[in-house]
Amino acid sequence: MAESRTEISNLGEFGLIKRLNQGLKNNLPDSITGIGDDAAVIDLGTEFGLLTTDILLEGVHFDLSFFPLKHLGYKAIAINVSDVAAMNGIPRQVTVGLALSNRFSVEAVEELYEGMKAACKDFNVDLVGGDTSSSLSGLFISVSVFGRVAKDRITYRNTAKANDLLCVSGDLGGAYIGLQLLVREKQVFLADPNMQPQLDGKEYVIQRQLRPEARMDVVYELAGAGVIPTSMIDVSDGLASDLLHLCSQSGVGALVFEDKLPIDEQTYMGAVELNIGPITAALNGGEDYELLFTVPQSDYDKIKNNPKISVIGYMTDKKDDVLLHTKGDNRVQITAQGWN
Repeated sequence: MAESRTEISNLGEFGLIKRLNQGLKNNLPDSITGIGDDAAVIDLGTEFGLLTTDILLEGVHFDLSFFPLKHLGYKAIAINVSDVAAMNGIPRQVTVGLALSNRFSVEAVEELYEGMKAACKDFNVDLVGGDTSSSLSGLFISVSVFGRVAKDRITYRNTAKANDLLCVSGDLGGAYIGLQLLVREKQVFLADPNMQPQLDGKEYVIQRQLRPEARMDVVYELAGAGVIPTSMIDVSDGLASDLLHLCSQSGVGALVFEDKLPIDEQTYMGAVELNIGPITAALNGGEDYELLFTVPQSDYDKIKNNPKISVIGYMTDKKDDVLLHTKGDNRVQITAQGWN
């Protein structure tokens, strides 16, 4: 009798992770948490260690026809540092794995590493090792980051409480709009190589896609204000998807106010130009790498004047209700439409 076959697409990314995690358990006393948060947590005695890994694959996560190698190297480090930031931690060391096809020269690899070195300098981390291999199908990048956090400051996804304020750093949707503009201009170029790209006035959203920043600045500013988030996650898959993770793991619901969502003017105008709803981009775009976090209402005065932080709603005790309060005073269920 033939074995049954289940397509990965039937499960999706998170369904596959959940299935692979079945039966796994931590056997070592210093393995505190594993799969299920932005980083694994390891007991170092006086503090916790944080360990996270991300993969970037050519043709899936990036297109080298419009992605400069230096920016790609920077982004590969930044998106991993963002996972450490989401645990309220400080990144320390980085390792990099590369698989390269024969399309890449030594100079091209050096350009990639220039971006990595720039990111390491910006985020104050050391690149301490890794591995290289050949590839038959393009460029493959795997980055791991090790960080640290005081035991009384670590922040998980599963510790939000009803009535906590829901906050987000920066603005939303820019990376997605930047990507759509780059894809559009690539298609125009393929149709007519003499055409010049129409990207004037769109520098901010292009940067949001090509060279995102991990929000370590917000982690430091929260610490300086005496604020420890009750829960946190970075916005990599889109606000809607990541908020649903926060709610499901914490066993709470949320109410988000549409008119409080921070959207940059370039994002708004780019979305209109592309015939995409700006709110749709903000909720479902992905790759913004902002921090989505909750704080007690008693901490409101400590964050209210920080221009990098927006209070966009609050958590509720109705765990099945993750709602958007629209400008028309309607409430609609938020569903995940982000990356798979």
